[in-house]
Amino acid sequence: MIAGAVPEGEVSDPAGQRQGIQSVEIGTRLLQALASSGRSLLLRDLSRSAGMPAAKARRYLVSLIRMGLVEQDANTGRYDLGGFALELGLASLARLDPVRLAGPVLDDLCERTGETVALAMWGNRGATCVRWLEAGGPVTVTLRTGVVLPLLSSATGQAFAAFFRSPYLRRMLDAEIEAAAAARQATPAALRAALTVQLDEVRRHGIARAAGSVTPGVNGFSAPVFNHAGRMVAALTLLGIIGSFDLDWDSPTARLTKEAAATLSRRLGYGGGEAAEVAASAGHCEAAPGRGDRRA
Repeated sequence: MIAGAVPEGEVSDPAGQRQGIQSVEIGTRLLQALASSGRSLLLRDLSRSAGMPAAKARRYLVSLIRMGLVEQDANTGRYDLGGFALELGLASLARLDPVRLAGPVLDDLCERTGETVALAMWGNRGATCVRWLEAGGPVTVTLRTGVVLPLLSSATGQAFAAFFRSPYLRRMLDAEIEAAAAARQATPAALRAALTVQLDEVRRHGIARAAGSVTPGVNGFSAPVFNHAGRMVAALTLLGIIGSFDLDWDSPTARLTKEAAATLSRRLGYGGGEAAEVAASAGHCEAAPGRGDRRA
């Protein structure tokens, strides 16, 4: 072999640091084509999507079928992902950690907005802050890890109330409504009716908002994060000081928060649309908040 030459079947990394098996990379193009199509494909369509001649694609498909990564319907001749591909996908999904994957997303959102960002997940006591990142500006917004946020009066809680599906959430909403009704001398029915309207608005915009948060004078937006099954698994929240934090539904802060939540959702395997498009499957909560006391 000539010194410095790459063995047959291997491909050199552009940086000269690693070598790979070129045939594996070529075969992966067929798997990517099947995965992106969302349906089984005939050989001519599959080879076209993978960018290779049909005769070449057929040879690779023979090996992929033997490995269980691809299967072929004996009646139609169509190719689809095989059982082993499904096992690999499920194993990969089981390893996805929203908190770990959220790190770069939170960093990016904090840097782009200059505001405090947080990630909350559903715990045994409700919507719980599991990670937060302070912007470090002249005025800081502090949010402790482990704090449980109210469903009625916080942007984070309202995001869960609008998109999260759990019988325990409904019970917690009922308890908060009863307490709020007693404190404000209002009827639970009136608070539930008001919340129904509010959560419909949250679902329509795909994001929750609140003014006057845990720390007085703080605004907040909170957007849902979905997993591969289309279920909400976390809420991504952006917090800022009233006066400099725009709470309009179409503001840059709202857009960036939704974009960050969508990015994290994709990293968790979610392939659906915006939060507003999947809101119908999240269920509607017949409850309502009081007015005024809002938290982010």
